[in-house]
Amino acid sequence: MEVLQNDRLIRAAKGLPVDRIPVWVMRQAGRILPEYREVRAKAGSFIGLATHPEWAAEVTIQPVDRFDVDAAIIFSDILVVPEAMGLPYVMEEQKGPLFPQVIRSQQDVDALKTAVPEEDLAYVLDAIKIVKRDLSGKIPLIGFAGAPFTIFCYMVEGKGSKTFSQAKKMLYAEPVLAHALLQKITDSTIAYLKAQVAVGANLIQVFDSWAGILSPAQYSAFSTPYLKQICDALTEVPVTLFAKGAFFAREEMAQLNCATIGLDWNMDIQESRRLVGSNRTLQGNLDPCALYGDFKTVEAETKKMIDQFGTQRYIANLGHGVYPDIHPDKVKCFVDTVHNYPV
Repeated sequence: MEVLQNDRLIRAAKGLPVDRIPVWVMRQAGRILPEYREVRAKAGSFIGLATHPEWAAEVTIQPVDRFDVDAAIIFSDILVVPEAMGLPYVMEEQKGPLFPQVIRSQQDVDALKTAVPEEDLAYVLDAIKIVKRDLSGKIPLIGFAGAPFTIFCYMVEGKGSKTFSQAKKMLYAEPVLAHALLQKITDSTIAYLKAQVAVGANLIQVFDSWAGILSPAQYSAFSTPYLKQICDALTEVPVTLFAKGAFFAREEMAQLNCATIGLDWNMDIQESRRLVGSNRTLQGNLDPCALYGDFKTVEAETKKMIDQFGTQRYIANLGHGVYPDIHPDKVKCFVDTVHNYPV
């Protein structure tokens, strides 16, 4: 069993007492840091950076040094899973991901493979190994993947969308096909996350970025059963579920074998605690735009948030990823304010 110098994040996830509130920031390894942009320029592209283990490891550790956060999160992308299944994507500048091929039929689903992480995603596992070596037990490392429904959205739609109408169309018009694809994604995701844990990930976060486009009934049918499979399979480390926009699913998620439920900034904190209960940790949920305020505003908003969450069974974070034009010093102010909050 690895002994960590700072295990506050794991303690909070497990419901153990902490002497200081743990904090990390979604997208902390990214465009807000000039040192990240330097490595990204060397790599030539986002995918070039994500698939180069040494560079991916370097940008994973940069925010640890800069912000003194209580966890690193491996630098990667949720769309490496469909690529590993045989559906490659390209990252278009200013536009986002694009899949030249999309899933439209059972034949398309049958043509997909179940990812073998040690072969198809070795570059991510290698990056984790490098990060673990370089962190030397300083803080935990978070591994992650996209939730099956969110990955499904990209594989069917072929690109980002406000409505994902093609993906949702399949739920209504061909639900059997939708479930077949979701199951194949889930099988690959479980294998991938277990492989991340095997090489050193101390916690896992599952990002259901497009959960909010579903109705509550659809979420229960097309997301929750697959999240349940993932949570049940990952028994070795704490699992965090972050379902953006799925305010209606908080109670449902609390029934799964997850340690932590992430909240976006639209979710009321005290209502969330009532719905989730006292035996799950909450994570979140400062509006990333609060970091555009001056330092006094950042400090005041952060304290106001913690006043509602309390200091135990809580991991401080933003309610979504930090935006690329936010000044790094504002992130440092956020982290320092959390750390200085009396426990």
